[in-house]
Amino acid sequence: MEKWKQKLLQKQPMADLPMVILVITLVLFGLVMLFSASYAVGSYRFQDPYTYIRPQAVFAVVGLIAMWIASRVDYHIYHHLAFPILGVSLVLLVVVLFMPEYNGCKRWIVTPFGTLQPSEIAKFAVVLVFAHIISLNHSKMQQFRYGVVPFLVILAPIAGLMLLEPHLSGTVLILGIGGILMFVGGTGLRWFALAIGGVIAVVACAVVLLPDLVPYAMSRLESWLDPFADPLGAGHQTIQSLYAIGSGGATGLGLGNSRQKHLYVPEPQNDFIFSIICEELGFIGAMLVVILFVALLLRGMMIALHAADKFGSLLVVGFVVQVVMQAVLNIAVVTNTIPNTGISLPFFSSGGTSLMMLLGEMGIVLSVSRQAGQTRY
Repeated sequence: MEKWKQKLLQKQPMADLPMVILVITLVLFGLVMLFSASYAVGSYRFQDPYTYIRPQAVFAVVGLIAMWIASRVDYHIYHHLAFPILGVSLVLLVVVLFMPEYNGCKRWIVTPFGTLQPSEIAKFAVVLVFAHIISLNHSKMQQFRYGVVPFLVILAPIAGLMLLEPHLSGTVLILGIGGILMFVGGTGLRWFALAIGGVIAVVACAVVLLPDLVPYAMSRLESWLDPFADPLGAGHQTIQSLYAIGSGGATGLGLGNSRQKHLYVPEPQNDFIFSIICEELGFIGAMLVVILFVALLLRGMMIALHAADKFGSLLVVGFVVQVVMQAVLNIAVVTNTIPNTGISLPFFSSGGTSLMMLLGEMGIVLSVSRQAGQTRY
């Protein structure tokens, strides 16, 4: 214990300041918009406008402390923790299948302290394990045995368990993160293309040939193609989201002045919070959100390029790409660019597990930035 205390308190190189500012800005901006988007729903459903912002603010404070601690811990410790964390995530993905359903899905484990979403831990575990394996075998990644097999063995059970929830968007996100890390890690292009093609084929077959496995997939595909065919049913959420976006115009109706959050847009505090941002802050506010995520990606890539070793570089790529990819998918869903997949907007949507994991991951990114230039072999 004393050793860890000394390690935390000892003077270390500065963490990347631009990344710190970006993360804190996203957290604060997210809290402001979450309160604005959620107070109406909280008042109508629970007679408490602070229902969603209160716990989120607590998680934000705890998460920022966790980020600071993680930034001061040598990230190489995750070489030893990667597989144990993967094992825990697999166990939790099994446990969640026995939990009560919410909106037709089993994605949350109910505990005395709140809910826990195992898919968030699974995303974290995939980045750790992939970075660990690739950093050990980077010179042999061109071979099918090292560049493809271990990753498919890891992704297959995770994807299968998440489809059983069902959680199609989470499955797509985890497969995307894994694919990018394989590509960056040096998997042979022919094997990479074969693996990606195989995964897409399996997921597509599961959706088309086994509709009971992902029962909502076909209806959401149909509502994406023509949401106005069922304006009071499957297309309702998308239509109301588009109304909110269109109402915002260039400068928006003003912070707090959204009309669509008053029980028109379902889940304005969660998956569709971006539509409320567009309505209240307009095109300018929407572009500010996009610019912040692009800046996070660019700064993350800069940290990855200057990382002390391949393990650190891959950790940064994995965590930053996860955040940006999730943001892109969320914005695409809200604007009806892709079918509605039920995916949250990082740092903005309500969800304590997600925010805690995001800030912990950003702490690891900052830990890598502290050791930039200290070459390790």
